[in-house]
Amino acid sequence: MGAVLLGFFVSVIVSLFYSGLILLTWKDQTVAVANTLYLGHALINGAIVGALVGAVGHRNGGAWACGAVVAALGALFGYTNGSMLIFAVEESPVALMHLLEYEPFFAFKGWWNDEANGGMDWFSPLGLVLAAAAAWGIARLIGDKRRPA
Repeated sequence: MGAVLLGFFVSVIVSLFYSGLILLTWKDQTVAVANTLYLGHALINGAIVGALVGAVGHRNGGAWACGAVVAALGALFGYTNGSMLIFAVEESPVALMHLLEYEPFFAFKGWWNDEANGGMDWFSPLGLVLAAAAAWGIARLIGDKRRPA
């Protein structure tokens, strides 16, 4: 349990850094740069969570699986929180509050939909899979090498 909680707290911190980076650079980003940053964030988040879960959780398969879920959620919420920060800074926090009262899943729809091409954005689920696979794989790699205390 401690391994998953530690992974969760670190995932929140990594996601906050990513959200801040998006907030600071969103005007200068192309679609390719935004997708690369998102997939890079998912990979980094998964790698860090996996390393912590593997080091603390040792050979516990449940901890590895929970770490994968935590990393995927960190990738998702890093993106959605970044889009909400952009809206709050560009409009106002009150406008964000009204938007979320009217459309509570606005950030998730923006994560999933590709408005430019009128369809689904395939990079979004790819980031979740990448984060989960990195977390599980690194947790297993590190956890198998360590002996339980």
